[in-house]
Amino acid sequence: MEIILNQDIPKLGFKDDIVKVKNGYANNFLIPKGLAIMATATNKKVHAENLKQKSRKIEKMVQEAEALAKKLEVLTVKVGAKVASSGKIFGSVNNIQIAEAIKNQFDYEIDRKKIVIDAESVKELGTYTAKINLYKNINAVVNFEVIAE
Repeated sequence: MEIILNQDIPKLGFKDDIVKVKNGYANNFLIPKGLAIMATATNKKVHAENLKQKSRKIEKMVQEAEALAKKLEVLTVKVGAKVASSGKIFGSVNNIQIAEAIKNQFDYEIDRKKIVIDAESVKELGTYTAKINLYKNINAVVNFEVIAE
């Protein structure tokens, strides 16, 4: 079944994409939760008209995302964590802490859900990388350093 997505869904697609999914997934989960609508001929026409009207806004968003990606890739974010005497940190560093550190240090507002840490888990001091999905196919790789507080 073809559907039109109403919002970004990880591993499926982005808002306003037309994707094919299994009937049960669409009928039992996506459509009832308001995450998608059926891609009927009428809905496709309305969708095309909406995209045509949004094209200028989308171009501006793409340009802003590309500019932010260039700015973020040269930064090294410092994330503080409590450390044991062995050098291991208590708990682990997650995307929420990285988003807060970027906001506090560089005043860039990044949604925590768009940050993906490359390492399986960050439990020691050191330098790591994280990928930030800014817009559909625009990603930034940010280096972050875990330091002792």
